[in-house]
Amino acid sequence: MVVRFGAVLLAGGRASRMGGIDKPGLLVDGVSMRDRAIDAVVAVGASPVIVVGPEPAASRASHDAVRWMREDPPFSGPAAAVVTALGAPGADATAWTILLACDLPHPDLAVARLLAGIPHLAPESDGACLVDGTGRAQWLTGVYRTPALVSAASALPDGGRDRPVRALLAGLPVELLADPGAAARDVDTWEDYEQLTKELP
Repeated sequence: MVVRFGAVLLAGGRASRMGGIDKPGLLVDGVSMRDRAIDAVVAVGASPVIVVGPEPAASRASHDAVRWMREDPPFSGPAAAVVTALGAPGADATAWTILLACDLPHPDLAVARLLAGIPHLAPESDGACLVDGTGRAQWLTGVYRTPALVSAASALPDGGRDRPVRALLAGLPVELLADPGAAARDVDTWEDYEQLTKELP
């Protein structure tokens, strides 16, 4: 049985702790974190791939499966971005949706860990996300049953505007997957960027 995956990639935050730069555009080994995230989900056959954020003038990852969207209004938060993506035609046609923020230096490692965990989920689970070394759930490094995600999105008032992503996912039975390779460690500051790009392969 072929399992269909879609992907929602969030690339439209303010990056206020980094001076408002285009954080997903930061390069890791010469490739932007945004393109790395796109490549990671396309490589496992995800379709559609919906990127919520401003489309860059030039992108190496010009895959046919990729669609670009923007939450309305811009910068209204990750929950609103996910709700926007799930409203796209065909977004609800897959069994699973990979949800990633585009601030991971090595999203391919995160995607591999998430997909490897799916066969081991309890039948009642609606998905899984990676958990960091402090035990904190990384909701934006997860894979979720698409019908459950769509249902949760439709229940959020005001389209999820100015709501954290945990407001979208907290009501779902989501399992936490250990992340021994620290694939879910993201870039929030310049110090993170310098450290993580050195530490991860």
